[in-house]
Amino acid sequence: MPTDIPGIHHVTAIAGDPERNFEFYTDTLGLRLVKKSVNQDDVHVYHLFYADHGGSPGTSMTFFPYTNARQGRIGTGQVSTTQFLIPEDSVDYWTDRLESKDVGFVTSERFGDTVIGFEDPDGLPLELVAREDAPAGDPPEGPVPEEHAIRGFFGATLSLSTAESTANLLETMGFSPTEEEQHRQRFEADGELGYVIDLLEDPQAPQGQPGGGTVHHVAFQVTEDEQEQWRDILQQAGLRPTEVIDRKWFKSVYARTQGGVLFEFATKEPGYTVDEPLDSLGEELVLPEWLEDRRDEIEDALPELSL
Repeated sequence: MPTDIPGIHHVTAIAGDPERNFEFYTDTLGLRLVKKSVNQDDVHVYHLFYADHGGSPGTSMTFFPYTNARQGRIGTGQVSTTQFLIPEDSVDYWTDRLESKDVGFVTSERFGDTVIGFEDPDGLPLELVAREDAPAGDPPEGPVPEEHAIRGFFGATLSLSTAESTANLLETMGFSPTEEEQHRQRFEADGELGYVIDLLEDPQAPQGQPGGGTVHHVAFQVTEDEQEQWRDILQQAGLRPTEVIDRKWFKSVYARTQGGVLFEFATKEPGYTVDEPLDSLGEELVLPEWLEDRRDEIEDALPELSL
């Protein structure tokens, strides 16, 4: 068996207007744009990566922003909520900040943690989870003071009509069941970031529909040496994983779970600094080598994005 997975690598969602998306995640949430590229499967659409200062695995929220995106529907077979980690004493700062930005929110408690729930401008459900054990991390410079900055992912909630097969897969990946309340079951990995996956089971809930304001996939951290082993494990679990795909900043294997959620197994290496200096991440449109000969065509088709 390969080494247990420590947690989430990144989460990728679908958005609408790219400038509105950029303003919300950099100005309101204080994340850093660490990579401006294109969707490698649809090169006339941006792929925007937000993260901590260095784009560390476990901190990267990425988007395909379609200018005229059809609104999706949150439901089963999806990541229904993406959760960020903040320090325990930052709750008042964040509720004040969201209020000052006219972002509606609801504060609640879950498994002993304070949770601030809200939506981004496209209706994507997000949560800030306050924890005493939030790591110091590598916060970006920006509008949010370092002591209150988002540290990275806390985890994600998967909405499912039935949870058993996904629970079994998570345990195979190294996540252990820890707590349960009503229809929510929590699984935790042995990592610092993105180590929580909640399964929310509701056979009566409507099926999710992809579109603006929905998550496309959730990616988990693996090493390149063990990626093929994880691919074999997915096949043994009755899934149909892709071949290894080179995404330039990491290599990926994708598989849709029996619950309908698209999982990615992404390598930690080589990272976002493989083609840009750390200090200037995200400032220019970066393309993988195999798309460079189409740069003029791609740039002409992309909408304006003022940084």
